[in-house]
Amino acid sequence: MLIIGASGHARVIIDIIHKLNLSIKYIVDADPDIMEIENYEVLHKVSDAMKKHTAVIGIGNNHTRYKIVREKTIENFAKPIVHPDAVVAENLKMGEGSVVMAGAVINPAAVIGKHCIINTSSIVEHEVVLEDFVHVSPGTVLTGNVKVGEGAHIGAGAVIIPGITVGKWATVGAGAVVIDDVPDFAVVVGNPGRIIKYNKCENE
Repeated sequence: MLIIGASGHARVIIDIIHKLNLSIKYIVDADPDIMEIENYEVLHKVSDAMKKHTAVIGIGNNHTRYKIVREKTIENFAKPIVHPDAVVAENLKMGEGSVVMAGAVINPAAVIGKHCIINTSSIVEHEVVLEDFVHVSPGTVLTGNVKVGEGAHIGAGAVIIPGITVGKWATVGAGAVVIDDVPDFAVVVGNPGRIIKYNKCENE
């Protein structure tokens, strides 16, 4: 397997891959100062030889994952990587490149897009829909029928009540309690959640 990225998030993915008894062939990071991670050599460019291996992006930043996929340097992304201590319902859909960390719970009829991160001990309840490139941070609770748009980031410990829609590339701050729909690009903090500003669109 090929891992793109060699920072903290990649360390967690390496640990999951080890626990699943899968092999890591290459780790690549554009930062020339990063030479090693978890006893693996870090390379700095994706070669043609690497492209035949399935890949996962070990980078937590949603915009960076989006740009890597859009560049089409990588041809073959891995099936979802799920920590053995996560609880994942059988009847759900999850896209390629997504990662589920230890202690996370994903309940029936949820739909998880491509290249999503379901982080440590987060809860994704029944019929939640996460579009591509969403990051659900540790300890987050997404209650039933929540929809989260492309690229949105849900901060650690946030709670989103049933039926809420969070717009694309929005940010929900750590510990926020979201009781109203969140527009695209909005930044919401506090309890109850309130909009404090809007993110810039970085993907055009």
